[in-house]
Amino acid sequence: MVSMPTPLCLLIVEDVADDAELMVAELRRAGFEPSWQRVETESDYLAQLEGKLELILADYTLPQFTALRALHLLQSGGWDIPLIIVTGSISEEVAVECMKQGAADYLLKDRLARLGPAVTHALQEQKLRTERKQAEAALRNSEERFQIVVRATNDAVWDWDLATNQVWRNQSCQTLFRYAPGEIGEHVSWWEEQIHPEHRQKVIAEIRQAINSGEKLWSQEYRFCRGDGTYAHIFDRGYVVHTEQGEPVRMIGGMMDITDRKQAEAQLQHYAFHDSLTGLPNRALFMDRLGHAAHYCQRHPEALAAVFFLDLDRFKVINDSLGHGVGDQFLVTTAQRLAHCLRSMDTAARFGGDEFAILLEDIQDVSEAIHVAERIQAELSLPFRVGLQELSSTVSIGIALMQSANAAQPEDLLRNADIAMYRAKALGRACYQVFDPGMHDHAMALMRLETDLRQAIERQEFRLHYQPIVCLATSQIVGFEALVRWQHPTRGLVSPAEFIPVAEETGLIVPLGQWVLQAACHQLQKWQLHPLGELPLTLSVNLSGKQFTQADLGEQIQQILQQTDLDASSLRLEITESAFMTADSTATSTLLKLKNLGIRLSIDDFGTGYSSLSRLHCLPINTLKIDRSFVNQIDIETNSSNRMIVQAIVTLAHSLDLDVIAEGVETAAQLTYLKALKCEYAQGYFFARPLEPTAAETLMVSQVKS
Repeated sequence: MVSMPTPLCLLIVEDVADDAELMVAELRRAGFEPSWQRVETESDYLAQLEGKLELILADYTLPQFTALRALHLLQSGGWDIPLIIVTGSISEEVAVECMKQGAADYLLKDRLARLGPAVTHALQEQKLRTERKQAEAALRNSEERFQIVVRATNDAVWDWDLATNQVWRNQSCQTLFRYAPGEIGEHVSWWEEQIHPEHRQKVIAEIRQAINSGEKLWSQEYRFCRGDGTYAHIFDRGYVVHTEQGEPVRMIGGMMDITDRKQAEAQLQHYAFHDSLTGLPNRALFMDRLGHAAHYCQRHPEALAAVFFLDLDRFKVINDSLGHGVGDQFLVTTAQRLAHCLRSMDTAARFGGDEFAILLEDIQDVSEAIHVAERIQAELSLPFRVGLQELSSTVSIGIALMQSANAAQPEDLLRNADIAMYRAKALGRACYQVFDPGMHDHAMALMRLETDLRQAIERQEFRLHYQPIVCLATSQIVGFEALVRWQHPTRGLVSPAEFIPVAEETGLIVPLGQWVLQAACHQLQKWQLHPLGELPLTLSVNLSGKQFTQADLGEQIQQILQQTDLDASSLRLEITESAFMTADSTATSTLLKLKNLGIRLSIDDFGTGYSSLSRLHCLPINTLKIDRSFVNQIDIETNSSNRMIVQAIVTLAHSLDLDVIAEGVETAAQLTYLKALKCEYAQGYFFARPLEPTAAETLMVSQVKS
């Protein structure tokens, strides 16, 4: 295969045209394809230099020009073009001088066979020079860029000579780590000494491993001592430079101060596992520590720990009455007091709202946990001041003990402590309870009761019984109180004391209460259509606190009255004293609307709450009902205080132009005392137990006949 000729841009400095032709012919034989021009003068020569030339062939001496002058012009003009002298005769001394002046080669015209190899060699040399110059320029640029980066970067750049262990560092190293001039050592041992003792051995071992194992890259995070003695978190990375034989000779790298980033990460970590208000651990961190404690108890059968679940008894009142700002400060102070009651090894956490949890590890027995619970109750009961307010609170505490036998499920321990806490609340609050398995059974029963209760509303399993209300002046029945009963399909009749609290807690009291109101009004309508309908009966229906706060309560009751065609004055609504006293402006407006409809309003269980006399005076009520707990005691001569309370309630009611109904009348002595006080009405077992509708009708018939 014939190779293609090599193009060649050629300038020939020659005054004999035939000699130029011979040179071109020789180059063609050597495999070149010259594109050429011939010149004889300096001016023509200079003009051609502005073009694209790869090679110059020049006679040593021309009438108006010389090869040495041509070389001089190339050098002074900065052109790097190979020039070969082709002449008729030349001495050895002149040839050497020409080579010194920059000629690529020289040869005689009668030996043109050497021209091809000489041109090839000259072009190769020129190419090598060009590549070397480019490499040198690139190196200079790289070094300049490196110096710019080193000067401009905030990182501490270092260059470690592995043979001498001398380390060069840039100015940023001094600035970044707060060292004065001359304080930074040049030996690698200085750097090693500044590494924090906790990290030093590991960092040195890993960087030596990277050097000796042939790795090129190394990086590490560690703490580095600053000039002022504090420690910075740094990210250090380096590149190992090897010889062609693979021997490590240098390591170049940079140290970046990441202290701010580490602090931000630590802050985020803190926020992720701590309550933002109190600073206590949150539920996630508490469960993590509980898991570790459980694992320890599993491995050490003799170990004992305790889990507390705490709920502040009066926090909602404080938060609602004094505002969230005071409530938040109250929680912060509570957290501080809890911490004061615990050892450093214990954990107190806030789960949210007014719920806290505590983990006591390594306790000896249950008495130690009880002692801590009592200390917490005493500490939290002490008053403290928030602004102008002096506050205090009690706390209900549930305690669950953790041993190897029950440590497998930490979540169950927390659940058990929660169950015990609710048991403490049910026993009157401001106390503690230690969990026992019976509590869990009770909690499961309550859950089943809630499920059954939801189904009972759908299946209409509820019934109403009616207890007569008697006028003490005439001994005649003037009304009834509707009392709900639950006819459970398997358990039979369930006491209201059992299911009403569950209905209140779950919110089911609202649909249940609405059903009671509708059913009672329909029953009264039936009685009014009965031949006995001429009796001026009133019907008392209890309203729960949750019903009382419904915005559309007035519309609901008005609609029921319209559906049953009842006169509003025949309906008496009973609301507990505590619900009345906490009524907001919306609830008070609802009361006024009901009163304006003609509905009579009663405060139920009066004397058991915390009534404000000034507020009582402003409420649109008609009746006070004395709680049975006071009435039951008035016939006991040794309990004169209850008689005085009953007398005070009756006197207060009459002074406010209210009538009084006494609940729970069971003896003739109680009735006699109430009549003496001019109490208007009474109800209780002395007159009749709550009756089914047909039995209530029978009682009314017997009253009419008598």
